[in-house]
Amino acid sequence: MPIHSVLADQLSNFKHIPTLPHILLQLMKTCNEENGSLKDVSKIIGKDTALTTRVLKLVNSAYYGNKYHITSVDSAVGLLGTNAIKNIAICSSVHEVFQTVNTKTGFNLKQFWGHSLTCAILAKLVAINRNIPNPDDAFLAGLLHDIGKIILWVNFPQQYSDLIEAHKGRPESILAGENQFVGAGHAEIGAWLLDKWNFQSFIADAVRYHHYPLNRLHDALPLVKCLYVANAICKNPGRNFADGLHAARETFGFTPVAVEEFLSQADAELKVVADSLNIGIEPGKSKEPNKESVSAENDRHKQIDLIKEVRDRSLLQGTLENLLAATDEAEILKESLQGLHSLFDISLVLFFIFNPEKQGLRGISFPADKRFSIIKDVFISLQMEKSLMIECLQTRKIADSFTRSSDIIPAVIDEQIVRLLGKEGMICIPMIGYGETIGVMVLGIDRREFSHLTTQIKPLKMLVNQTSVAIRVHRMKESRLREIQLERFGASSSMARKIIHEVNNPLSIIKNYLKILGIKLSAANMAQDEIQILNEEIDRVAQILHNLNSSSEDWISKIESVDVNAVLSDILTITREPLLDHFNVKLHFDPDPELPGILADKNSLKQVFINLMKNAFEAMPDGGNLHIRTCRVSSRLGGGLSDSDLDYPEYVEITFHDDGPGIPDEIKTRLFEPYTGTKNGDHSGLGLSIAHTIIQTLKGTINCESEPGNGATFRVELPTTACTEKILPRREANGL
Repeated sequence: MPIHSVLADQLSNFKHIPTLPHILLQLMKTCNEENGSLKDVSKIIGKDTALTTRVLKLVNSAYYGNKYHITSVDSAVGLLGTNAIKNIAICSSVHEVFQTVNTKTGFNLKQFWGHSLTCAILAKLVAINRNIPNPDDAFLAGLLHDIGKIILWVNFPQQYSDLIEAHKGRPESILAGENQFVGAGHAEIGAWLLDKWNFQSFIADAVRYHHYPLNRLHDALPLVKCLYVANAICKNPGRNFADGLHAARETFGFTPVAVEEFLSQADAELKVVADSLNIGIEPGKSKEPNKESVSAENDRHKQIDLIKEVRDRSLLQGTLENLLAATDEAEILKESLQGLHSLFDISLVLFFIFNPEKQGLRGISFPADKRFSIIKDVFISLQMEKSLMIECLQTRKIADSFTRSSDIIPAVIDEQIVRLLGKEGMICIPMIGYGETIGVMVLGIDRREFSHLTTQIKPLKMLVNQTSVAIRVHRMKESRLREIQLERFGASSSMARKIIHEVNNPLSIIKNYLKILGIKLSAANMAQDEIQILNEEIDRVAQILHNLNSSSEDWISKIESVDVNAVLSDILTITREPLLDHFNVKLHFDPDPELPGILADKNSLKQVFINLMKNAFEAMPDGGNLHIRTCRVSSRLGGGLSDSDLDYPEYVEITFHDDGPGIPDEIKTRLFEPYTGTKNGDHSGLGLSIAHTIIQTLKGTINCESEPGNGATFRVELPTTACTEKILPRREANGL
């Protein structure tokens, strides 16, 4: 269980609680920011000579096996990525922080780091083998999993030495001794330190649970399981290796042969990684540190303010009206959140929406709330029957962690959610709208808050029910709108056939003249490339005309591996100068050089990008700037979701940001509907609707963020080739 407040106060009073270097804190903040760029990371690293040396040494080591010698920090950061860079910095900094330990008292730092690095490498290998996103998080958890031992040892060397000596060679007995003397084991103390250092909550959780009973971890998130198995199969004195094999088999189905392969690979990588990070080790000799101690500190209790009484019941009616006036699900949930805060003084709220296809609950996060952004990566299957959230969903009754029977062992996922909320417990409220299961609302509260909230159950249920009804009504509207769209497209079929017939002739004439022009020019003439691009665009127009009379999926005529950066570069080549002259708009293109390919129809993708660019240009009649950026994005947890519900571990993000006047709220809610536009004149309003249809068919998402007066940002997200090879239908090169 998480460390209680009294023990946390006690630990905070330890004389030797290390702090992280300022440059590392700055680097971690930049790496964790959504808008943090690789250039910003490079600048921070460049300020520290020692860190620069370690980064270049590691990127050029046999561990990465690069063919060419990397000499610049920019190149190293681009190759390794922010997660690996952050891990190198943390490894080096934590190692330096504890280098001053007095080794004469018996603590063997080389053995400690040898075991920690071995566990880190094994955790990363397990994560990679099981296709768990961001295996670097597993490496970091493995490296720091025993950091609590050093905290105990540097504060109480003599006392803890006696404890180690009394239980020598018996790790589980040492854990019991730690709990007896200090009230928590080194795993809990290590997790407490990582929390104090502002590490990601789920990394601290992995450290916290690495000595838990195996049968308690079946419903834990993948990172917890990776570290548990890695630590279990490390061959340490006093530990039964058969138990490690059992844990590996029960958790991930690994055979003894597979485990031995992991250990062999870890042995091969250990020295390379340690040398690159300048960490001295004694591989294969990891033992329990034998000069650690525990001392009791004076307890003091923190007082919790009572929840405020609801002073104005009219607020409830106002909240209910706002729910019905909200225009989309995100807005409905935000209004509900505001109501909970205003009426019940509750601000720690998580929403889990039911996914009938996946048969489970998916977390919903709000971009403006960075505290719980990681919740979007959480999926809770209906099979996790011990979870309080699943119990609430299935029984359709309010459930809480305070009155639950003590005979029921809490699910680890529930403990992790409570820890994320930072409260003593939680209340789960089912969200049911017109008989349809919407999801579960989770409130993080303390016991005193719970006692007061029980007197407010009736208005609380009313608010949650109204939230559910508002979502259900919105979904019914969305379903009807889709039906109307299909009817409108069907009514356009006869007109489409006439357009195809009339336009094909001039297109053929233009293409013939381009061919003649190409013959007249020399083969080396720079205009040949532009002629080629124009020919491709004419072919694309012909394909668009053909698709006018097709179904939505038929907009996709040829699925192939596409380089998004190259597609955008071609478009900019032929549009930059004329658009600059006509609209006085400056284009800024920031491509990610490490961008992976995607499976898509190149022509359809061009149509999406051109529609978005044209929309931006026409929104800035007096001139302005259009910033186009591409980047690679990874989900953080297995089975996780991105901000826009892409159910893939990795995807490509393309953003178009203009500094125009922005989009009015009344239009923003219907932006991707046919015949809806932001501009006056003879615009059909079909461009964004077509773009939306194409992106959806490619298994991606497109959304818009805009505030009046602050421009608009359109974000397109598409799964990478590796994620979609088995999802998108393959088409022949000549179309359907």
